[in-house]
Amino acid sequence: MRIVIAEDSAVIRAGLVEILADRGHETVAAVGDADALRAAVEEHAPDAAVVDVRMPPDYTDEGIRAAIAIRRDHPGTGVLVFSQYIEIRHAAELLGAASGRGAAGIGYLLKDRVGDVGEFVDALGRVAAGGTALDPEVVTQLLRGAARRVDGLDALTPRERDVLSLMAEGRSNGAIAGTLVISERAVEKHVANIFAKLGLAPSDADHRRVLAVLRYLES
Repeated sequence: MRIVIAEDSAVIRAGLVEILADRGHETVAAVGDADALRAAVEEHAPDAAVVDVRMPPDYTDEGIRAAIAIRRDHPGTGVLVFSQYIEIRHAAELLGAASGRGAAGIGYLLKDRVGDVGEFVDALGRVAAGGTALDPEVVTQLLRGAARRVDGLDALTPRERDVLSLMAEGRSNGAIAGTLVISERAVEKHVANIFAKLGLAPSDADHRRVLAVLRYLES
């Protein structure tokens, strides 16, 4: 993978570069602010960008707003937000940006909840390949916020919501079955029901699992 890293902490930034290099990935740019992030993505067209939420100059939401712009303007670049903070309003906007054909993957992980280096690198790989990698706590807060805003969520059963939450984390059908202690065939049925209720017809061009998560959160 070719990666751009945007992290204001020089120590964390250097650590991420070293971790990725050890696993055969190339960091084409490692920057400390949002403007430099956008310029680096424009210049290098990386497979993925790792982005912190709070960056200079104000340390509020500069990073995630830059991530939204990248998601919109460079849909071929996967975006993995890697932060201590959950910005629900911007996270929902990030997931919705460029969610149509050709959009790359998306992820949002919390720094203090990533169990090991392998977990982080695997998540980044899924994002670069067009999948999702969302921390369960991020999913919970997004779905809670969506439930407050939208009555139409009643179309999904509680079990289908459980399955969709695990899909958002990037889990395979087999992993979902193991977590929920149901058969993989049951998971396939739930996934098919989710696609039907969200109006996602079969398509070779779109990743329906990603679109299902995005459609649910966007709605």
